Amino acid sequence: MEGQATKTSAVDGKADAAVAEPGTSSRGSQSLADRLFLTLRSEIVEGRIAAGSKISEPELARRFDASRGSLREALMRLESLSLIERRVNVGARVVDLTERGLLEIYDVREALEGMACRLAAQNRSEEDLVELRQMLERHEQQEELQKGTAYFQPEGDFDFHFRIVQAAHNDLLIDTLCNKLYYRVRMYRYQLGMASPRAHRAFREHSHIIEAIEAGDGELAEILMRRHIRASRSNIENKLSKQN
Repeated sequence: MEGQATKTSAVDGKADAAVAEPGTSSRGSQSLADRLFLTLRSEIVEGRIAAGSKISEPELARRFDASRGSLREALMRLESLSLIERRVNVGARVVDLTERGLLEIYDVREALEGMACRLAAQNRSEEDLVELRQMLERHEQQEELQKGTAYFQPEGDFDFHFRIVQAAHNDLLIDTLCNKLYYRVRMYRYQLGMASPRAHRAFREHSHIIEAIEAGDGELAEILMRRHIRASRSNIENKLSKQN
Protein backbone atom coordinates (compact mmCIF):
# COMPACT_ATOMS: atom_id res chain seq x y z
CA MET A 1 0.00 0.00 0.00
CA GLU A 2 1.16 3.52 -0.71
CA GLY A 3 0.76 6.50 1.57
CA GLN A 4 0.02 8.99 -1.19
CA ALA A 5 -2.21 8.64 -4.23
CA THR A 6 -1.64 9.81 -7.77
CA LYS A 7 -4.56 11.80 -9.18
CA THR A 8 -6.62 9.73 -11.60
CA SER A 9 -10.04 9.80 -13.17
CA ALA A 10 -12.89 8.35 -11.13
CA VAL A 11 -13.40 5.69 -13.78
CA ASP A 12 -9.84 4.39 -14.11
CA GLY A 13 -9.01 0.88 -13.02
CA LYS A 14 -10.72 -2.47 -13.14
CA ALA A 15 -14.32 -2.78 -12.02
CA ASP A 16 -14.96 -4.80 -8.89
CA ALA A 17 -16.44 -8.15 -9.86
CA ALA A 18 -18.69 -8.02 -6.82
CA VAL A 19 -20.61 -5.11 -8.31
CA ALA A 20 -20.70 -6.26 -11.92
CA GLU A 21 -24.30 -7.50 -11.92
CA PRO A 22 -27.04 -4.89 -12.17
CA GLY A 23 -29.97 -5.19 -9.77
CA THR A 24 -33.30 -6.01 -11.37
CA SER A 25 -35.60 -5.93 -8.34
CA SER A 26 -35.85 -3.38 -5.55
CA ARG A 27 -34.04 -5.77 -3.21
CA GLY A 28 -31.37 -6.49 -5.81
CA SER A 29 -31.01 -2.80 -6.58
CA GLN A 30 -30.50 -2.01 -2.88
CA SER A 31 -27.88 -4.74 -2.62
CA LEU A 32 -26.07 -3.36 -5.65
CA ALA A 33 -26.22 0.16 -4.19
CA ASP A 34 -24.63 -1.18 -1.00
CA ARG A 35 -21.80 -2.81 -2.92
CA LEU A 36 -21.27 0.26 -5.08
CA PHE A 37 -21.13 2.40 -1.97
CA LEU A 38 -18.60 0.15 -0.23
CA THR A 39 -16.38 -0.15 -3.32
CA LEU A 40 -16.37 3.58 -4.09
CA ARG A 41 -15.87 4.47 -0.44
CA SER A 42 -12.78 2.28 -0.28
CA GLU A 43 -11.38 3.66 -3.54
CA ILE A 44 -11.87 7.27 -2.42
CA VAL A 45 -10.39 6.75 1.06
CA GLU A 46 -7.35 4.91 -0.30
CA GLY A 47 -6.81 7.39 -3.14
CA ARG A 48 -7.49 5.00 -6.01
CA ILE A 49 -10.08 7.60 -6.96
CA ALA A 50 -8.01 10.67 -6.23
CA ALA A 51 -8.95 13.67 -4.13
CA GLY A 52 -10.48 16.37 -6.33
CA SER A 53 -11.43 13.95 -9.12
CA LYS A 54 -14.62 14.67 -11.05
CA ILE A 55 -17.36 12.06 -10.65
CA SER A 56 -18.97 11.07 -13.95
CA GLU A 57 -22.18 9.16 -13.29
CA PRO A 58 -22.50 7.80 -16.87
CA GLU A 59 -18.92 6.51 -16.86
CA LEU A 60 -19.27 4.92 -13.42
CA ALA A 61 -22.56 3.32 -14.50
CA ARG A 62 -20.76 1.77 -17.48
CA ARG A 63 -17.78 0.69 -15.40
CA PHE A 64 -19.93 -1.18 -12.89
CA ASP A 65 -22.75 -2.10 -15.27
CA ALA A 66 -25.05 -0.43 -12.76
CA SER A 67 -28.39 1.32 -13.00
CA ARG A 68 -28.38 5.09 -12.55
CA GLY A 69 -30.71 4.69 -9.55
CA SER A 70 -28.32 2.38 -7.70
CA LEU A 71 -25.37 4.61 -8.50
CA ARG A 72 -27.11 7.78 -7.36
CA GLU A 73 -28.09 6.13 -4.09
CA ALA A 74 -24.46 5.13 -3.51
CA LEU A 75 -23.26 8.66 -4.33
CA MET A 76 -25.78 10.22 -1.95
CA ARG A 77 -24.41 8.03 0.84
CA LEU A 78 -20.86 9.06 -0.03
CA GLU A 79 -21.95 12.69 0.08
CA SER A 80 -23.45 12.13 3.55
CA LEU A 81 -19.97 10.99 4.69
CA SER A 82 -18.43 14.17 3.20
CA LEU A 83 -16.35 12.12 0.75
CA ILE A 84 -17.86 13.77 -2.31
CA GLU A 85 -19.41 17.19 -2.82
CA ARG A 86 -21.63 18.77 -5.44
CA ARG A 87 -20.78 22.20 -6.82
CA VAL A 88 -22.97 24.46 -8.94
CA ASN A 89 -21.99 24.29 -12.63
CA VAL A 90 -19.29 21.75 -11.81
CA GLY A 91 -21.10 18.62 -10.65
CA ALA A 92 -19.92 15.99 -8.19
CA ARG A 93 -16.28 15.72 -7.18
CA VAL A 94 -14.28 13.84 -4.59
CA VAL A 95 -13.40 16.23 -1.78
CA ASP A 96 -9.93 17.76 -1.84
CA LEU A 97 -7.34 17.18 0.84
CA THR A 98 -6.63 20.76 1.89
CA GLU A 99 -4.75 22.39 4.73
CA ARG A 100 -7.91 24.13 5.93
CA GLY A 101 -9.86 20.88 5.89
CA LEU A 102 -7.02 19.19 7.75
CA LEU A 103 -6.95 21.84 10.48
CA GLU A 104 -10.71 21.75 10.96
CA ILE A 105 -11.01 18.00 11.12
CA TYR A 106 -7.97 17.57 13.38
CA ASP A 107 -9.24 20.24 15.79
CA VAL A 108 -12.44 18.21 16.09
CA ARG A 109 -10.49 14.96 16.42
CA GLU A 110 -8.26 16.32 19.17
CA ALA A 111 -11.24 17.41 21.26
CA LEU A 112 -13.52 14.43 20.68
CA GLU A 113 -10.95 11.64 20.66
CA GLY A 114 -9.40 13.10 23.79
CA MET A 115 -12.85 12.92 25.37
CA ALA A 116 -13.24 9.36 24.07
CA CYS A 117 -10.05 8.34 25.87
CA ARG A 118 -11.22 9.89 29.12
CA LEU A 119 -14.56 8.08 28.86
CA ALA A 120 -12.87 4.83 27.84
CA ALA A 121 -10.78 4.94 31.02
CA GLN A 122 -14.04 5.16 32.98
CA ASN A 123 -16.29 2.87 30.96
CA ARG A 124 -14.10 0.24 29.28
CA SER A 125 -14.73 -3.42 29.97
CA GLU A 126 -12.14 -6.13 30.44
CA GLU A 127 -13.09 -7.38 26.99
CA ASP A 128 -12.30 -3.94 25.55
CA LEU A 129 -8.83 -4.05 27.10
CA VAL A 130 -8.13 -7.54 25.79
CA GLU A 131 -9.22 -6.55 22.28
CA LEU A 132 -7.13 -3.36 22.33
CA ARG A 133 -4.03 -5.30 23.39
CA GLN A 134 -4.63 -8.00 20.78
CA MET A 135 -5.09 -5.34 18.11
CA LEU A 136 -1.74 -3.72 18.97
CA GLU A 137 -0.06 -7.12 18.89
CA ARG A 138 -1.36 -7.62 15.34
CA HIS A 139 -0.20 -4.15 14.35
CA GLU A 140 3.27 -4.85 15.74
CA GLN A 141 3.69 -7.75 13.30
CA GLN A 142 3.44 -5.46 10.26
CA GLU A 143 6.59 -5.54 8.18
CA GLU A 144 6.35 -1.81 7.39
CA LEU A 145 6.02 -0.93 11.07
CA GLN A 146 8.98 -3.11 12.02
CA LYS A 147 11.03 -1.26 9.40
CA GLY A 148 9.73 2.08 10.70
CA THR A 149 8.47 3.19 7.28
CA ALA A 150 4.69 3.04 7.76
CA TYR A 151 1.95 2.16 10.21
CA PHE A 152 -1.09 0.99 8.24
CA GLN A 153 -4.28 0.19 10.13
CA PRO A 154 -7.25 -1.63 8.62
CA GLU A 155 -10.57 0.11 9.09
CA GLY A 156 -13.16 -0.55 11.76
CA ASP A 157 -12.39 -2.83 14.68
CA PHE A 158 -8.73 -3.17 13.63
CA ASP A 159 -8.19 0.61 13.69
CA PHE A 160 -6.79 1.87 17.00
CA HIS A 161 -8.76 5.12 16.97
CA PHE A 162 -12.03 3.39 16.05
CA ARG A 163 -11.64 0.87 18.89
CA ILE A 164 -10.83 3.56 21.46
CA VAL A 165 -14.07 5.36 20.61
CA GLN A 166 -16.00 2.09 20.85
CA ALA A 167 -14.51 1.52 24.31
CA ALA A 168 -15.92 4.88 25.47
CA HIS A 169 -19.43 3.36 25.29
CA ASN A 170 -21.04 6.70 24.43
CA ASP A 171 -23.52 6.32 21.57
CA LEU A 172 -23.42 9.95 20.41
CA LEU A 173 -19.63 10.00 20.35
CA ILE A 174 -19.55 6.67 18.50
CA ASP A 175 -22.00 7.94 15.88
CA THR A 176 -19.96 11.11 15.35
CA LEU A 177 -16.48 9.59 15.19
CA CYS A 178 -17.18 6.09 13.86
CA ASN A 179 -19.84 7.00 11.31
CA LYS A 180 -20.21 10.65 10.31
CA LEU A 181 -16.55 11.71 10.41
CA TYR A 182 -14.69 8.42 10.29
CA TYR A 183 -14.06 8.01 6.56
CA ARG A 184 -13.21 11.67 5.95
CA VAL A 185 -10.66 11.42 8.77
CA ARG A 186 -9.42 8.11 7.43
CA MET A 187 -8.93 9.64 3.99
CA TYR A 188 -6.40 12.11 5.45
CA ARG A 189 -4.77 9.46 7.61
CA TYR A 190 -4.54 6.82 4.89
CA GLN A 191 -3.24 9.02 2.09
CA LEU A 192 -1.01 11.37 4.09
CA GLY A 193 -0.37 10.00 7.55
CA MET A 194 0.18 6.24 7.64
CA ALA A 195 3.36 6.14 5.53
CA SER A 196 5.51 8.16 7.87
CA PRO A 197 8.83 8.29 9.72
CA ARG A 198 6.62 8.59 12.84
CA ALA A 199 5.60 4.93 12.55
CA HIS A 200 7.52 3.64 15.59
CA ARG A 201 6.68 6.70 17.66
CA ALA A 202 2.98 6.51 16.78
CA PHE A 203 2.87 2.85 17.82
CA ARG A 204 4.51 3.67 21.17
CA GLU A 205 2.02 6.49 21.69
CA HIS A 206 -0.83 4.05 21.09
CA SER A 207 0.65 1.70 23.69
CA HIS A 208 0.93 4.49 26.29
CA ILE A 209 -2.67 5.56 25.68
CA ILE A 210 -3.90 2.01 26.26
CA GLU A 211 -1.82 1.79 29.45
CA ALA A 212 -3.49 4.95 30.77
CA ILE A 213 -6.95 3.62 29.89
CA GLU A 214 -6.13 0.29 31.55
CA ALA A 215 -5.03 2.15 34.69
CA GLY A 216 -8.30 4.08 34.73
CA ASP A 217 -6.44 7.39 34.41
CA GLY A 218 -8.82 9.33 32.18
CA GLU A 219 -7.00 12.63 32.55
CA LEU A 220 -3.68 11.16 31.39
CA ALA A 221 -5.34 9.19 28.58
CA GLU A 222 -6.96 12.37 27.25
CA ILE A 223 -3.69 14.33 27.42
CA LEU A 224 -1.80 11.57 25.60
CA MET A 225 -4.41 11.29 22.84
CA ARG A 226 -4.52 15.05 22.29
CA ARG A 227 -0.73 15.13 22.06
CA HIS A 228 -0.76 12.15 19.68
CA ILE A 229 -3.28 13.79 17.33
CA ARG A 230 -1.38 17.10 17.33
CA ALA A 231 1.77 15.24 16.29
CA SER A 232 -0.15 13.43 13.55
CA ARG A 233 -1.57 16.73 12.30
CA SER A 234 1.89 18.27 12.18
CA ASN A 235 3.17 15.32 10.15
CA ILE A 236 0.35 15.67 7.61
CA GLU A 237 0.75 19.47 7.45
CA ASN A 238 4.38 18.96 6.48
CA LYS A 239 3.38 16.58 3.69
CA LEU A 240 0.73 18.96 2.37
CA SER A 241 3.17 21.89 2.38
CA LYS A 242 5.68 19.85 0.35
CA GLN A 243 2.98 18.99 -2.19
CA ASN A 244 2.08 22.66 -2.57
